[in-house]
Amino acid sequence: MAFDISTIKFDEKGLVPAVVQDVETNAVVMLAYMNAESIKLCLETGYTWFWSRSRQELWNKGATSGNMQKIVEMYYDCDADAILVKAKLNGPACHTGSYSCFFNNFYKA
Repeated sequence: MAFDISTIKFDEKGLVPAVVQDVETNAVVMLAYMNAESIKLCLETGYTWFWSRSRQELWNKGATSGNMQKIVEMYYDCDADAILVKAKLNGPACHTGSYSCFFNNFYKA
């Protein structure tokens, strides 16, 4: 399936938020940002690539730690301003070593 990257509505910095979901558990494990180049790398390699806002560079998730994320599916939302990546995880998603970056609960009914 051919994908036209101009479909995505990037912000003024050329970025779009990308949510990563564990394809096996459906848990949301991280949020990062992608630019056009990182999306193209995801499509070419089948692994997650993001834009580091702090380092101002592309990064291949898990390239250093070994906790790679193999992409199974990618979606964009109804407004085309957010991306959902369903991936097979090879280790924790969070740089802290936690399975998910979302471990700081601040409300529970």
